[in-house]
Amino acid sequence: MKKSKSNYINRELSWLEFNQRVLDQSAVETVPLLERLKFLAISAANLDEFMMVRVGGLKLVQQSDDAQLDIAGLTATQQLIKIRNRIREMYDFQSKQLKRLQPLLAENGINRLRKSDLSDVQLDFLHRQFTNEISTVLAPLAVENSYGFPLLSGARLCLCVKLRSRPDDIIHPKKLTHKTKTSPTNSNDESENSTNTSERFALVPVGRSLNRIWTVPGSQLFNFMYIEEVLTMFLPEIFGGQEVLEAVPFRITRNGDVSIDEDSRSDLLIDMQEMLKTRETSQAVRLEICDSASEEMRNFLRQAVEVDAGDVYPINGPLALSDLFAISGMKGFNHIKDTPWPPQPVPELGRRSEIFDKISASDRVLIHPYQSYQPVIDFVRAAAEDPQVIAIKQTLYRTSKNSEIALALEEAAANGKHVTCIVELKARFDEARNIKWAKRLEHAGVDVIYGIQGLKTHAKICIVVRKETSGIRRYVHFGTGNYNEATAKLYSDVSFFTCDEQLGIDAIHFFNAITGLSVPQTLGKLSAAPINLRETVLEMIAIEIENAQKEGTGEIIVKLNSLVDKELIDALYQASQAGVKVKLNVRGICCLLPGRDDLSQNIRVVSIVDRLLEHARVFYFRHGGDERLFISSADWMGRNLDRRVELMVPVEQSEQKARLINMLQAYFKDNTNAAELKPDCAYALVEAKKKKNRFRSQEFLYKQAHQIYQAHTNPKTTVFEPIRGSDK
Repeated sequence: MKKSKSNYINRELSWLEFNQRVLDQSAVETVPLLERLKFLAISAANLDEFMMVRVGGLKLVQQSDDAQLDIAGLTATQQLIKIRNRIREMYDFQSKQLKRLQPLLAENGINRLRKSDLSDVQLDFLHRQFTNEISTVLAPLAVENSYGFPLLSGARLCLCVKLRSRPDDIIHPKKLTHKTKTSPTNSNDESENSTNTSERFALVPVGRSLNRIWTVPGSQLFNFMYIEEVLTMFLPEIFGGQEVLEAVPFRITRNGDVSIDEDSRSDLLIDMQEMLKTRETSQAVRLEICDSASEEMRNFLRQAVEVDAGDVYPINGPLALSDLFAISGMKGFNHIKDTPWPPQPVPELGRRSEIFDKISASDRVLIHPYQSYQPVIDFVRAAAEDPQVIAIKQTLYRTSKNSEIALALEEAAANGKHVTCIVELKARFDEARNIKWAKRLEHAGVDVIYGIQGLKTHAKICIVVRKETSGIRRYVHFGTGNYNEATAKLYSDVSFFTCDEQLGIDAIHFFNAITGLSVPQTLGKLSAAPINLRETVLEMIAIEIENAQKEGTGEIIVKLNSLVDKELIDALYQASQAGVKVKLNVRGICCLLPGRDDLSQNIRVVSIVDRLLEHARVFYFRHGGDERLFISSADWMGRNLDRRVELMVPVEQSEQKARLINMLQAYFKDNTNAAELKPDCAYALVEAKKKKNRFRSQEFLYKQAHQIYQAHTNPKTTVFEPIRGSDK
């Protein structure tokens, strides 16, 4: 990015630079080959979602109020122009990088085949596959003109085919019923069609049940072709021997920024189901097409799907590179994959039947996935089975397909526990799965709340109410990540178990306020959005400013996914100017500019992109030596602070607090996978001056988790020393 004239970085361009850092990992030679391919696939999947949500949203702003300025002073139109240019550069990088990886993959037994590479045996094999399986799924669609173009769902790979045929060879398109647009009135249509049937267009949508990566037998360990290349070979059979003049893969991306009118007071479940249908047919925001397409075909498709010329992206190579996950994740080929980091067991929480006694003895902090996520599952399972447990209160934002936690809630209800679950139906792109679980939990006897009108419930909390001999006791799990066992293996997050009395009382008040649609009673320790989380953070920053001005000391260390909120950025600028040392570990979007004289000279920003997705939110304030440490579900964005239900939780026991401070320090010592944001808006890799001084924060945290486990099974084992001192 070019140097900004503003004191802030545009949100969308900042996100694109994050995705570039993901993509850059595909070019790092020390990263195992299939992991490099995976990063390429991740960058493509990220870009798909960005186009659906962020570009889709900007187009809506552009249509309604293009005078509206973002934090960096740009209109929606100005942002879209910059975004298009940056994305074209990214596509070029992706295509070139795939071409660099292909021969390396072939050297390791993963070989992409083209038609010219096929032997007679392989060609015969593919023909049988086409005849017996592929052709039975296909449904080719004739197209009369751009006005008779069928409605294609977003992100679906298709072939556009130009054919030459005799008039008697085809059924006239007007006899078909798949039109979705009205053709302009033209009295000459009939005669024109009768003389122009020699050349026409048709579409071949790739069936959703068909694999994109098609395995072909051969001498290599794994030979494959892309499905669109297999289809292209046999197009004459699909179209009855008509001459194929051109066949080009393309893909449409539709606007995913579709919302519902929550003020209508209708049934939210029904509204969400209707919204999912609407998303499938919303405005197209991107047309990806193979760059070999003729100008005629490119213009035909652009007009047919109704996108601006700037939203057409010719690509030199395969489309939909997210499908490469099928190759990067296949079994075998361990020599070109990461060495496994199996999550370490957590013996300090004991067996499932002992978990409440262990939490009663001491608060517990776990850092996933270095430490196993199993204790979180066991916590809910134990609650379902324990006869002393009388109630469970849980939030679910993004669930896994076969959620063990949701199944445990079903079991708890069957065992007579009073179970209340807030299932957030508005979790974007997980709506369908959450609707399924909401219905299933209701049928099991769970009291299900479908979120809150006008807000998303993003807080991660599970409360277990237990009737003990001493009275009622509340055990609480707070998390920075979703209750999702699948992503818990890939995302770096923090879990916090406690039975602190005040936190338990606060948790109940918070939860009951959500389910009762009321304002919670005064919270003693918890901070919640949109009630007081913003105010608490601002107060913590203000205390650091005051201490720096009075005593010359002040320090803030923050780990986030995104930093966008202008009020908090301005508070950090003020802190920097007062002499507070501010260290920010921001994985993705960062609208703050560090290192600028008289503005942010005391602020350092780093981003870590490594094998695990950094997802935790952890905030540290020196607080005059009385260190304050919080975990949170919230990033510092307007949506999190004002339009979502979020939590910020203090971690107070010294051992647990020290563990998290140690984790924070590790990120600023990283000189292997860290990039530092510079005053000119560019990121620069942080590199060790000597190889022996190489430090990789995720590797350190995994080894630390391993030693913590060893220390509990073998008391003579020494645990890693905390990181202190220089952060360079």
